[in-house]
Amino acid sequence: MRRRLPALLVRAMMIWGVGAVAGKACQGVNVPEETQVQASALMLNGLGLRQATMLKVNVYVAALSVAQKSADANAILTSNTPKQLILHFVRDVESADLKKAWEEGFMDSAKEQVPALKARIEKLTGWMVDMKSGQQLTFTYKSGAGIEVDVNGAVRGTIEGDDFARAFLAIWLGAKPPNPGLKAGLLGGACS
Repeated sequence: MRRRLPALLVRAMMIWGVGAVAGKACQGVNVPEETQVQASALMLNGLGLRQATMLKVNVYVAALSVAQKSADANAILTSNTPKQLILHFVRDVESADLKKAWEEGFMDSAKEQVPALKARIEKLTGWMVDMKSGQQLTFTYKSGAGIEVDVNGAVRGTIEGDDFARAFLAIWLGAKPPNPGLKAGLLGGACS
């Protein structure tokens, strides 16, 4: 009996642990509740669905992970702690459309800063490729270093500057997100 008790406890912990690690899902995209960036554990803050055109075509599911969960967009934007934004594509998107979306996003989130960010925005758009359904873009903010850009599992490089990082994340968390449901979802609301 003594030998069976530890084995039963381990099995029970594994069963209960599965629920704790399972994460959340949106549009068939599953995202874990926790991830590691550098030496920091990040928690899933929320999931949001990017819809385009007035037909509300689903484009990607965005997942935002942060060091401290918050429903306050400004607190997330001004925090110098690591953050990660992953865009899981649920449809094919051409690189030209991605480049256009970045340019429009920066104009909506940081119009006054665009001249100072121009070279770094061009660097970002230069790394874009056609994305297929099931692929992802990962943007990881590392304090003091900038935003590391990963295109479907291949790190392209890091775009330096906290100013760039704030303007970039404000595309989704600022006053004019691509669609309101996307921002609400990233801030902990329902993914819609």
